[in-house]
Amino acid sequence: MERRLGGMTELPVLPAERSLRAVLGECLAACGVLPAAEYAAAETERAAGVLDLPRASRVCLVLVDGLGAENLAARIGHAPTLRALTAREPLTSTAPSTTAAALTTLGTGALPGRTSMLSYSLRSPRTGRNFSLISWEDSGLDPEEWQPVPTWAQRLEAARPGTATQLGAIQDPDHIGSGLTRAAWRGFTALGGPTLDDRVQLAARFLREGGRFAYLYWGEVDHRGHRWGATSEEWTMALEDLDAGIRLLTRVLPPDTLLVLTADHGMIDPSERVDVAATPVLREGVDLYSGEERAVHLYTREPEEVAARWRDYLGERSWVYTKEEAIATGMFGQVTAQAREAMGDVLAFQRGTLSVVHTGHMQPGATFMRGVHGSLTPTEMLIPLLVELN
Repeated sequence: MERRLGGMTELPVLPAERSLRAVLGECLAACGVLPAAEYAAAETERAAGVLDLPRASRVCLVLVDGLGAENLAARIGHAPTLRALTAREPLTSTAPSTTAAALTTLGTGALPGRTSMLSYSLRSPRTGRNFSLISWEDSGLDPEEWQPVPTWAQRLEAARPGTATQLGAIQDPDHIGSGLTRAAWRGFTALGGPTLDDRVQLAARFLREGGRFAYLYWGEVDHRGHRWGATSEEWTMALEDLDAGIRLLTRVLPPDTLLVLTADHGMIDPSERVDVAATPVLREGVDLYSGEERAVHLYTREPEEVAARWRDYLGERSWVYTKEEAIATGMFGQVTAQAREAMGDVLAFQRGTLSVVHTGHMQPGATFMRGVHGSLTPTEMLIPLLVELN
C-alpha cells in the first residue's frame, strides 16, 4: 500500500531477505554447530548464507533491545568501541518492530505469521481480553502451545542430543522461565546476570568452558528510550554504558570467537498522540483495541468500514490495513490459521512521529512512554549488524 507523506512517496519497510530471522541460524552455521548442508536445507523461505558471516570456533551474539540502525548512527560518536567494529549493511526487523515478535523470530528463525507473536499485546482467545506477549499474565494461554515453532536449540537437540548444552542464553535472571523466554528461547542453556558486566563475564566463561554459541541480551537502551525518549541524554548515556560493556567483552572473549551485535528494533519519540477514547469516529465499530501505539490491532465485525474510517481520519499519518490486506503484503511471512485468527481484523501502523493510544486502557496515574516503536518506518525497522572476529 503506497501513500504520500510530506509530498513524497513513502513505502513501509517490510522484512527483507537480510533480516533478523537470518541471524541466529547463520551464527550457528558460522561456528559449525549447525552444519552448512542442514542449514541450507532448513531455509525453505529464503537463501542461506545471506549475511556472509566469517567462520569461527565459537560465536557470541549480542542483542541490544531498542538499538535501531538510525538511532545508533545519530549517536555513534558516543560509542567508539561499536564504531570500531565492522559495520555491515543494516538488517530489517520483524513486522511489527517490537520485542516479543522480534526475539521469537530470532530464536526460531520464523516470522510472526508462523509464531503468532504478532504484537506486544493481542486478544486472548480464552478470555476475550488483551494479554501481553511479554508477561503472559492473565492470558489463559501456555506460551509453548501458542508459539509451536521449535527454537534452533530444540531442532539441533532433536537431531544431535547434547548439542543444546553448547548453546547459552544469557539474560536478566528475572526473565529466565518467563512467558517470552519460553516462547523464544526454550531449549537453550539459561544463564542469568543482573548487570551488563555480569553477562559479559558469563558469556566469556561459557565459551571458554566448551560452549560454542552464547546469546547475550541487554535491554537498558530500550528501557531508557521508553522512559526518557530515544533522543534524550539518558538514552545516550545508556549507549555509552553499552559501549563500555562491549569493550570489556572484546577483551575477555576467548580467541577465534566471532562477535556479532544486532538489535530487535529502533525507536521514535512521538510528537503527536491521537486518543481513541476521545475520538468517536475511531471507536465506532471497534470491539477491542489492542497492539501498541505504533502498531494497533483492532478487533471488529466490520473490518472494511472500520479501516475506511481510520484511513479517512488519520490520512497520510498511518498505514491502515484490513487483516487480509496486511497478510497479502507478505510482512508476516507464511501465515498459519492460528496467526490469522490471533491478529486484529484491522491494523494501523503509524507514520512519522504519530502514536495512536487509548487512554481508556491505561491504569490510573499511568503516563505515556517517551519513546515507542512497532511500526514500519526505517527508524523502527532497520537494525545494525556489527561483527568482529576476536
